[in-house]
Amino acid sequence: MTSLPAASEETPDPLTSLAVGQRSLGDPSARFPLWPPLTEGCPVTSTESVAHPVEVDYAYDRVPGGFFTPKAAAARPRGHERWAPLLPPLAAPSLAEGGTPLLPLEDGVWIKDESRNPTWSHKDRLNRVTVSAAVGAGAPGVVVASSGNHGASAAAYAARAGLPCAVLTSPDVPPAVDAFLRAYGATVLHVPDGDRWPLMRRVVERTGYHPVSNLTPAAHTGHGFGPEGYKTLAYEVYTDLGVVPRAVFVPTGYGELLFGVWKGFAELVRLGYGPRVPRLYACEPAAGGPLAAAVRAGTPAARVPVGETAAYAIACPVGSPRGVVAVRESGGSALLVSDAEMASARGELARGGLWAELSAAAGLAGLRQLGPVPGEGPVVCVVTSSGFKDRELLPGPGRQVVAEADWDAVVRSLGG
Repeated sequence: MTSLPAASEETPDPLTSLAVGQRSLGDPSARFPLWPPLTEGCPVTSTESVAHPVEVDYAYDRVPGGFFTPKAAAARPRGHERWAPLLPPLAAPSLAEGGTPLLPLEDGVWIKDESRNPTWSHKDRLNRVTVSAAVGAGAPGVVVASSGNHGASAAAYAARAGLPCAVLTSPDVPPAVDAFLRAYGATVLHVPDGDRWPLMRRVVERTGYHPVSNLTPAAHTGHGFGPEGYKTLAYEVYTDLGVVPRAVFVPTGYGELLFGVWKGFAELVRLGYGPRVPRLYACEPAAGGPLAAAVRAGTPAARVPVGETAAYAIACPVGSPRGVVAVRESGGSALLVSDAEMASARGELARGGLWAELSAAAGLAGLRQLGPVPGEGPVVCVVTSSGFKDRELLPGPGRQVVAEADWDAVVRSLGG
């Protein structure tokens, strides 16, 4: 991102978005209108091997002075409305997402507990924005491919917005997540991993449903608006601490949360609220690690085999250029943490009264692996979701598995 103009003294409507368009992460000079949201990355800079995501651009010169002071922030509504000028238009109703606690763990180390979101995970920050995009685009429904947290969150926000939601999830989705999905009235299709993306594309093409997760197999692009919702985590950390932290450790799968946190802090710094962006440490399962592979190779993204791991929520075979940007621009790195290290971190959190999903403990596992972080100031570890989301808790019921080729079964499930 280029340097931003200084904040304006003009005060816009605090609930009005200042979003002005979309631009490519592959080449920021490739710009597009704000609508329609680009759900398959940049159509200009992407190649067969790398699909470059887009990000949303804003009229930063119209951000009012003092916007991020704790007093000003606390005076605005809860949920994403608090940060509306620096988010895409919020057309879907709120579930009071965000506002999660920042808890001290030890001297200088803080835990950002995202399990306190409406559906018990960080994904609510993203889905408030992506379902808003579906509403703004006039879509008849939303569709998501998800192993757990993303699907539960998308189903909740779609229900809140009055939209049908189709969730393509794994046959061994955790019981708590399956219960979430069905409680919200979503159409749940248990699909083998290799069929999920082709089937999702088919649903989008045949039904017009808005995709709120990734459509590109070559490299993960995700939804163009989605990571903007994650910026709010950085805003909250800053307003709670009063400073930009020294480092932030983030459980990382496709890198969307990592990128959103980086961009939020980058905006804070460029608007004059801190001297530098914190070092961002992407914490991936050692059984895979596409971001670590891309950083080692100096490439925008990489594909890796994924071995056995209980950290299913962040066990991804392919990475995203977003994660590489966040690590590179923050001066951080990508760490590979083992299941044993995550289990130890989860136990440490539990002894402090926090029950985290194994994947959600990857950030603290990364801090423990790395040891002291250079520099001064607080360190933050993000805990992404609740322990209720783990697969190991209870056996699930017998489920019909729908392959991509079983289109008639899909149509019947969707009520066609």
